[in-house]
Amino acid sequence: MAAGTGRLAPSPTGHLHLGHARSFLLAWWHARARGAQIVLRLEDLDVERVKPGMIAETRRDLEWLGLDWDGEVWVQSEHAEAFDAAVQQLLSRGLAYPCVCTRKEIAEAQSAPHDAPRATQLDTDASSNSSGNGSSTHVSQPSSEKSRYPGTCRGKYATLDEARRATGRDPAVRLMVEPGPLHLVDEFSGPFTSDVHSEVGDFPIARRAGAPAYQLAVVVDDARQEVAEVVRGDDLLASAARQHLVQRALRLPHPRWWHVPLVTDAAGTRFAKRSDSISLERLRTNGLDPRRLVAWVARRSGITSAEPSSAREFVSRFDMTRVPRQPVRCTPEDLAELGL
Repeated sequence: MAAGTGRLAPSPTGHLHLGHARSFLLAWWHARARGAQIVLRLEDLDVERVKPGMIAETRRDLEWLGLDWDGEVWVQSEHAEAFDAAVQQLLSRGLAYPCVCTRKEIAEAQSAPHDAPRATQLDTDASSNSSGNGSSTHVSQPSSEKSRYPGTCRGKYATLDEARRATGRDPAVRLMVEPGPLHLVDEFSGPFTSDVHSEVGDFPIARRAGAPAYQLAVVVDDARQEVAEVVRGDDLLASAARQHLVQRALRLPHPRWWHVPLVTDAAGTRFAKRSDSISLERLRTNGLDPRRLVAWVARRSGITSAEPSSAREFVSRFDMTRVPRQPVRCTPEDLAELGL
């Protein structure tokens, strides 16, 4: 099968860390080992969380690791018109609808007596991210809202303007999700089934201020950048089914997914962007030779006898089928090896 374009998709909402380094190296090796192109997208839609100077620092971190990319850097916020067009298309086709519910109202609806199933995460338009490639970095990842949306606004308002006039609130937009399981295949972990309707219900594709939610933005950008293969952290596996539904609604192609295990601390807790103690910025400023970090990632990604080398020197030795199926636990010995 011909190699498809891959991607690196960090969000500049905090310092990249060891987990990001591994996820991005895996995505880069996977593409380059098969002669495929790879693009860089900076997912900066979560304006309130994007920090000044972090776009430039994110690029410095990736370049420090020895990664390159094909074509111009894609800055997500510069393509708002494409997201707006996608939302309007889904509204006009009756596949999405305005929603004026607040999180408090959704929580109250869930706490009221009813027979609907309680669920997992509802909203994926905030941001905590998992790096577009996983390990906790993406613009607009699952938010703190943990309830299933009960469909309160489904069928209530014909247009955004009608919802706004009737309630005085700026509406969000939700995708209609029909009942039933969705059977998908992850190239790394195999077949899986998700019932988005029972797990989260109709989910947001645009936020109240009009900004696109993560699940819509990533789908639209993947299609526009012709991304056919996505390697990212397995914390984003739950998002795959929602993205599949958005792709189907927009009549867009479905990329192949590889959801890889994350890097955790010694206790098994995944690293977060607030973990500045293991940030790439700290390693850079401390003078670490990036080849040592690249070799550390290689040894924990199925490449044996990995001595300090550039990322490119490992391309010919990389094989995704050899990547361990378990999370990578970063022990105190590992941190000492990296000068942390």
